[in-house]
Amino acid sequence: MTALAAALSSDARAELSKVRAFLRRDLLTAWSYRVAFFSEWVQLAFQAALFYMVGRIVNPATLPTYGGTRATYMEFVAVGIAVSVFVAVTVARVSAQIRQEQLAGTLEALLLTPTTPATIQLGSVAYDLLYVPIRMGIFLLLVALGFGLHFHASGVPAAALILVAFIPFVWGLGIASAAATLTVRRGTSAISYLLTGLMLGSGSYFPIAAFPAWLQGLARVNPLTIAVDGMRHALLAGMSGGELLRTAGILAATSVVGVIGGALAFRVALRRERRRGTLGQY
Repeated sequence: MTALAAALSSDARAELSKVRAFLRRDLLTAWSYRVAFFSEWVQLAFQAALFYMVGRIVNPATLPTYGGTRATYMEFVAVGIAVSVFVAVTVARVSAQIRQEQLAGTLEALLLTPTTPATIQLGSVAYDLLYVPIRMGIFLLLVALGFGLHFHASGVPAAALILVAFIPFVWGLGIASAAATLTVRRGTSAISYLLTGLMLGSGSYFPIAAFPAWLQGLARVNPLTIAVDGMRHALLAGMSGGELLRTAGILAATSVVGVIGGALAFRVALRRERRRGTLGQY
């Protein structure tokens, strides 16, 4: 039994070292394209400025209250922008990594190595799972300073816990998108439509109260809505321990379903392409 445990531990360390190798590769690649690296921040700044102007025509009475205080539109939308961009970038980059391996002709060689599909999936997104949340936090800090927003520092740990519970769900969407990339190459529009629907129907940019009645019910069970609303409560009013555990628990359960669904989709797509002999085609 001890020998088996030692072997499993050795295998786990070997797979973890591969994830670190993926992380180092993607970090060096991102830094080698410095213009693209910093242009993402410029794009976020323009987006914040755009929604600042939009906020001037939004009726304040439609905005929700947090802790008895009505949020300003910029406080409301800043959290929505941060979470939505996190979701969009993470999902896009997971599938883009697979597509890049296809175009470079290295995907088949990579999958022939003694590396588990789970390690490849995690390694492909390890850089983004670290960088994008950090970027999100810096964005919220800069927007708060630039527009005079009132976020509670005491709510940061709760917001971070909600994000941690939500990340596996986003990863699952990314894996599903990567599965579609394996199978239909460029024809992954169905995943894009699903992602756009999740973001637009989450109340990230406009209050759910402004939605049509039939859409409000769907919006409230949207995992992205739960994550965005939970982070707003945490940062704008603070959350009790019970509220935090409830929100994090719902997101964690959703994340389990998302990861399992994404992993199964990737495995089915991988098996199909290997059977057809089209894994290396692009």
